[in-house]
Parts: sequence; structure tokens; C-alpha cells
Amino acid sequence: MKALVFDKRLKLVLDYPEPNLKEGEALIRVRYAGVCATDIEITKGYMGFKGVPGHEFSGVVEESGIPGLAGKRVTGEINLSCGECEYCRGGLRTHCPKRSVLGIYKKDGAFAEYLTLPVDNLHVLPDEVPDEEGVFAEPLAAAFEILSQMEIGRGSMVAVLGDGRLGILAAEVLRLTGCSLATIGRHEEKLAILKALGVKTLLGAEGVGRDFDIVVECTGRAEGLSTALKIVKPRGTVVLKTTIAERDGVDLNQAVIDEVTIMGSRCGPFKPAIAALKDGAVDVRPLVSRVFPLEEGIEAVSYASQKGVLKVLLKVE
Repeated sequence: MKALVFDKRLKLVLDYPEPNLKEGEALIRVRYAGVCATDIEITKGYMGFKGVPGHEFSGVVEESGIPGLAGKRVTGEINLSCGECEYCRGGLRTHCPKRSVLGIYKKDGAFAEYLTLPVDNLHVLPDEVPDEEGVFAEPLAAAFEILSQMEIGRGSMVAVLGDGRLGILAAEVLRLTGCSLATIGRHEEKLAILKALGVKTLLGAEGVGRDFDIVVECTGRAEGLSTALKIVKPRGTVVLKTTIAERDGVDLNQAVIDEVTIMGSRCGPFKPAIAALKDGAVDVRPLVSRVFPLEEGIEAVSYASQKGVLKVLLKVE
């Protein structure tokens, strides 16, 4: 099969082996895949990954052991857990110490014609959600994870740091809570997407006071955590969403002095994400900057790395 493969450099391989279907898994023909900031960081050495990157996808089930599943349009959760350890038994499958992660850790991903995932990881896409939007289920679920980790209400002062792909999705989800929300970014054209939805936007954090109970850090930049700590209130919470190959030497003394909670936030629930796509509560269409065929995947990843670019999709079929 055709696949984008990373091994010290990204390359297009025309005869990459198709994945072997294991018991309990489904073979999925990929239709679209999204280029994520994590994919870009992988090309810089993040997680030491080698293989096929890509973890945001929509596709069609070609083969599985479940009657009626073949032919269904699906997307999928990216963590493959053992199902037997204390974390899995305790409902924390995404933290299974034996897990692999689609396109990120010990598991070939979606920048290819085919991938495999456990059937339990799959979610059928409603007819109302086209393939191009189904790609967003995974990053949108990551945004909904914030709401599963903490309660955010109308009285909360919340800032989203970052106007990239995840920052915009996080802001779109958080605005549904009715909180007092502001998004701080670096690009007027990106912030305009949120401004059109009635979200307060700020160009840069300079001059911003320590006004926020909660700061969601989605900058994708090494200095993002340092910036978040400068604008969160004492005893506030910083939600850390950014994963990057290298971080700056952030000074955590202020976090200790001000008793700030720093909360990591990663993968999230797919059901509310898919429901938001179906109902139009979150509109992802303005986030698509460009669609490339898989054969131009190297150019696509390079393009996604440029300033001002939001979501880049790979069309695999």
C-alpha cells in the first residue's frame, strides 16, 4: 500500500506492507487523515517514533469479526490498551502502561491507505458528519476532555492560550459552558474565526493581567506554560494541552508560591465530540486550510508547519 513513513526523515513509500489484522481488530480503508501538531513534532523526534504517523482519520471498515460493521464509516480512539492491568480494570485505559498509540507510539497510523484498530476503539460516523469533518473527532474529543476533568461554569474566567487547531477547538467547546472566555493568539485571521462566534479575542498576552481562574495552554510552543503561569490567578488552574519535542526551562517557583494547579489533559471522549459535529454545536469547516492527496504528503506536512495554517487534510482515496 501507499504510505507516508517516518524514519529519521519523512518519505512516501509505494509498497509498504498492509497491516496484519489481529483478533478483535478491524481493517479500515482510510479516506481522510488530519495533520496534527503532534505529527509535526514527530518529524522533530517526539517520542522517537518510527513508522506511519497520523492519528486523526475517517475511513470505511473493510473487514472485521463483527457482523454488520463492514462498510460503515468510522473514526477511532487512538490508544490501544491491554485491557487487563489495574489501569484498564479501573477505567483508565488511555493510561495503560502497556498501550501503543496510533501513529505516535509503537503503532502505524493513518497516513496510509489502510490501518487497523481494535473494534472497541471505533465510532461510527453519523450520516450528518461528512468524512472531512469526521477527521476532527479525535482533536475535538481532546478538547472535551477538559470538561470531563473539571467543572467550568458561567462564573469561571477562562483563557485559551493559542489560536491554532487545538486552541480554536478548545475555545469552541468551552464557550458552550457559558463561561467568561477569552482566546489569546498571535494571528488576527485565526482569531477572526472565534470572534465571529462571539468569543472575546486578544492579540498577544502582553499587558494581560492575572485575571483568569483557568488557563488552557494550546500554543504548541516551548514557552506556552511560562506564559500561562503569568496570567492565571493564585490558586487557579493551568490546563496543559501542548505536546512538543522540547520545552524551555520553565520556572515553576511561581506555581508553588501561588499554589497553582497544573493539570495535564490529553485524549478525550468521542461521543460528545461526534454529537457536537452532528448537531453543528462546533463548526470545524473554517479550520480546513488545504487538502492534499496522500502522494503529496511530505509537502502537506511542510505546509502544515507554516505560520497561519490551521488544519491540513490528506485525502487518501
